[in-house]
Amino acid sequence: MIGEQTPDRLSVVVCAFSEQRWDALGEAVGSLRRQSPAPDQILLVVDHNDALLARVQQEFPSVTAVPNRGRRGLSSARNTGIAHATGDIVAFLDDDATAEPGWAAAVLDACRDPAVAGVGGPVLPRWERPPPAWLASELLWVVGCSYRGQHVVRGPIRNPIGANMAFRRTVLARVGGFTDELARTSGSRLVSCDETEYAIRVRQAISGAQIVSVPGMCAHHLVRADRTTWRYFRARCFGEGYAKALVARSVGVRDGLASERSYTLRTLPTGIVDGVRDATRGDRDGLRRSGAILAALAVTGAGYVSGRLAHRSA
Repeated sequence: MIGEQTPDRLSVVVCAFSEQRWDALGEAVGSLRRQSPAPDQILLVVDHNDALLARVQQEFPSVTAVPNRGRRGLSSARNTGIAHATGDIVAFLDDDATAEPGWAAAVLDACRDPAVAGVGGPVLPRWERPPPAWLASELLWVVGCSYRGQHVVRGPIRNPIGANMAFRRTVLARVGGFTDELARTSGSRLVSCDETEYAIRVRQAISGAQIVSVPGMCAHHLVRADRTTWRYFRARCFGEGYAKALVARSVGVRDGLASERSYTLRTLPTGIVDGVRDATRGDRDGLRRSGAILAALAVTGAGYVSGRLAHRSA
């Protein structure tokens, strides 16, 4: 069995890198402090920012603040959090996300099933300004949130969204840490997907391991205004495609792209048709949403090809 003992201790890792997100970080910590039961440990991992680390240590004395001593980036910061975690379950919440009441209880309750190696919950957008009318609900993954076509009811999934996920500490110890190659770093190409690769690696390494969607484990993710532009949209789509090529190289094409096949063949065509239908009914933005879906397919595909070619050149 994966989990032989019922988990009763929860560590939560929040990774931060910029003082510009200070207000959002405070809201994230506050949402964790208000949980019932309260997490046994809140770890703030600061990614190569001494000024931010000092401020965190001064203003959040009840939180364990540690610097990321590894490579700059989210994966190394998460791995630093894992190294300092003492809980049976290690959860990860983005520094610009807030956990709904009942979040911690939902995590612990789901992990009482011994077959569950990891869990993930819904990530709902909290818009800094009204979202653009062209951004189809099928494309909310671009801003790090749950999207139309994603499995949202309780049950097995391939991988959680990285902004809101948790794994057993025994699983983390057995499988190892997150992969630096797939971690987004400040100012770099928008390559992520380390949680996707990790969740697949867990299921490949541990027979019978399940990653489960938990609806009660809900978080709200701040979507800043600069993430609602076409420029960010294009960069994020290209980075996603590039990252998926790296994931496929790491864990195999079959597992690495299984969800993407279904999403591309089922979810996106439905979204395109819905946009056209909305346009015929007088919604002037319907065609823009259909166009955004087609653009996402093209740019993400170009990123994937670029990632494959880069690997072959290497």
